[in-house]
Amino acid sequence: MATHNYVCTVPGENLHGHCNRESSIYRLRCIQCDAQRESQRVMVEKEKLENDVVARNGIVAVDPKPKNGVTSKVIDFVEKLIVKWMYDSSQPLHYLSGNFAPVPDETPPTKDLHVIGHLPDCLNGEFVRVGPNPKFAPVAGYHWFDGDGMIHGLRIKDGKATYVSRFVRTSRLKQEEFFGGAKFMKIGDLKGLFGLLMVNMQMLRAKLKVLDVSYGNGTANTALVYHHGKLLALSEADKPYAVKVLEDGDLQTLGMLDYDKRLQHSFTAHPKVDPYTGEMFTFGYAHTPPYITYRVISKDGFMHDPVPITVSDPIMMHDFAITENYAIFMDLPLYFRPKEMVKENKLIFTFDDTKKARFGILPRYAKNEAQMKWFELPNCFIFHNGVSTLLFQIFLSSYSLCRLLFCFLS
Repeated sequence: MATHNYVCTVPGENLHGHCNRESSIYRLRCIQCDAQRESQRVMVEKEKLENDVVARNGIVAVDPKPKNGVTSKVIDFVEKLIVKWMYDSSQPLHYLSGNFAPVPDETPPTKDLHVIGHLPDCLNGEFVRVGPNPKFAPVAGYHWFDGDGMIHGLRIKDGKATYVSRFVRTSRLKQEEFFGGAKFMKIGDLKGLFGLLMVNMQMLRAKLKVLDVSYGNGTANTALVYHHGKLLALSEADKPYAVKVLEDGDLQTLGMLDYDKRLQHSFTAHPKVDPYTGEMFTFGYAHTPPYITYRVISKDGFMHDPVPITVSDPIMMHDFAITENYAIFMDLPLYFRPKEMVKENKLIFTFDDTKKARFGILPRYAKNEAQMKWFELPNCFIFHNGVSTLLFQIFLSSYSLCRLLFCFLS
């Protein structure tokens, strides 16, 4: 009989030394070892194949590397002192109560929901919506925009309905799960000197590698859009996150979409999809020049070269519009002013009622801003665009809304 040296890797076993392969108990353990190793190999190969497929679609697997050591604990201690001395904890956090209260847990696919009435058998798809839902309690302040993105889905098939809710697995969420609590700066903190100190806490964590900001720090909590076979979860301070709708209605975050590294800036939460051409039009805004960057994405998912747009100061431009021939930008006086935040104890975004507002009209396929025409109008701010007097715009807005709300499975 042959004698073999081996190490058993069956869970709960750690057998080193010699065994007789003709002995039934050791033969069983060897078979289990071989089966486990083969299973692990198949899983690794499957994961590698999935990652390769994701990469070919311009989707980056998000794998941040935060560090929870002595440095992290020292920063946490300093932050607690700042909050204790400077933050007024008596202020109500309206966006954490009532109808805005967080939903702490995800809901796996819940099948065969009770239906009042009748669902047509021919209806086959998933109704999806996203919104802010903080997984962890804030250290201090909190604003509605701060919550982690959670997608709620209603899968309809064969006259039956299934409900599911899942967090978008952003880099931010993964890192806070690693720490077991909130670590990223909140918009709700950005007021006065306290806001400046909280910004510095964020910068310190990033500089000392406590937080890994190489994948951004967005929440993917604002809107959804469907383009080029991808469902995208969006927040305007980051790049899009691609989400897969599974056959049973479950939702899986694939990663961050960077269009094969062509996207190097933020991406609005309200891009526009042209129902005739299949193209998507988008932009991003920043706190450093160029403050606005316009992009066109082909129906095949190729992102064309950036078109920088000149505006005088860093502004919040939450939305824009397109028509059959033009893109319309809104240069409105809601400014990003950190100095005034500290000096005047204001929020970091300030509406300046002494400034004029203006609209910029640019041909949709312009290669630069040379053809931009600006039109001044009385001081105002517009957060979202309603329907236009143009019939094309009315149709486009309605179509985009339907695509956002009901993502049909292929």
